[in-house]
Amino acid sequence: MTKTASAVPRSGGTAREAPADPLRLPDADQRSLLFRLAPKSWAPFLQLARIDRPIGWWLLVLPCWQSSALASVHQGVLPHGRDLLLFLIGSIAMRGAGSTYNDIVDRGIDAKVERTRGRPLPSGRVGAPAAVVFLAVQCLIGLAVLLSFNRFAILLGLSSLGFVGIYPFMKRITSWPQAVLGAAFAWGGLMGWAAALGSLEPAPVLLYAGAIFWTIGYDTIYAMMDVKDDAIVGIGSTARFFGRRVRAGVACLYAVSIACVAAAIFAAGAGGLALAGLAGFAAHLAWQVAHLPAPAESLDEDATPALRLFRSNRDAGLILCAGLCGEAVRLALG
Repeated sequence: MTKTASAVPRSGGTAREAPADPLRLPDADQRSLLFRLAPKSWAPFLQLARIDRPIGWWLLVLPCWQSSALASVHQGVLPHGRDLLLFLIGSIAMRGAGSTYNDIVDRGIDAKVERTRGRPLPSGRVGAPAAVVFLAVQCLIGLAVLLSFNRFAILLGLSSLGFVGIYPFMKRITSWPQAVLGAAFAWGGLMGWAAALGSLEPAPVLLYAGAIFWTIGYDTIYAMMDVKDDAIVGIGSTARFFGRRVRAGVACLYAVSIACVAAAIFAAGAGGLALAGLAGFAAHLAWQVAHLPAPAESLDEDATPALRLFRSNRDAGLILCAGLCGEAVRLALG
C-alpha cells in the first residue's frame, strides 16, 4: 500500500516508538498462519512481502474476482473457478513484489521515520541485493500465473507495470499518489473480464473506474493515520490534500465508485443479486464515511479507528463480489 499505510495503531498519549520486537511491525497481523509457522529467518522476507498484512492482497484480488464474476454474468455461465484461483495466487505474489519494490525505493525515507526504522531494509535485517533477488522471485511467480491466461490478458497484465513502476515516486511530487495506486491496484477490474473473454467492453472499463475511486477512497482513510509524519518527511497524500474536509472527500470518491460500478453492472446486462451486492457495497462504504474519525491533530492520537475502517474494505469488496457471483450462478442454473 502507500507509504502512509503503515502507521502504528496507538493508544492516546503514547509516543510513537519503533517496535521493540523486530518481528512485529506497525499494523501487522501476526495471526497469519504462514508467518507463525515459518522459520524466524524467513520473517524479514515475509515482512517485505507483507504476508503479515493480508489486507493488501485481499484488496488486490477483489477487483479481479469482481471482474471475472461480471464476465460470468455477461456470459450466463458459472464463475470461472480456475481463473479465481489463479488471480488469488497472482495477487499474493504481485502484492509482495510491489511492496518489496516500494521498500527498496523508499528505504532512505523509511530510515528517517521512527515508525519505519524497524522495517527489514532500513533496519539492516535484509540487504538491498537480497531484496532485489526476492523481488525477482515474486515477479517470476506472478509471471507464471499471467502466462496461464490468453494472449490479450497477458499483454493487458504486462501493461499495468507502468503504474506499478512509477507509484513509489509519486508521493514525492504530488498530493494524489493514491490515484496512481488506484490505477495499479484496480487493474484487476480489467483482468478478470479479459481472462474470460479475451477482450474488453464498456462494462469492465466502468468497473475498473469504480475500483480506482474505491482505492483512492480507502487509501485516503489509510493515509489519515500518518498525515503528521508525511508532513515532516515531505511526502504528499490525499489525506493531507483534503485536510479537515477529508470526510467529504472520501464520501465523494466513494459515491463516484458506486456510480461507476452500477453503470458496469447495467452495461453487462446484470440485475437481481448483482444489484443486491452493489447495495450492500454502497451501504458499507456509507457506514465507513459515517464512522470516519477526524484527522489526527498530533502524532500521539489513536490511529486504530482509521485502520479498522481501512481493513473493513475487504468485507465491502467481498459483498459486491458475492452479489456478482450469485447472479452468475442464478443465470447459469436458471
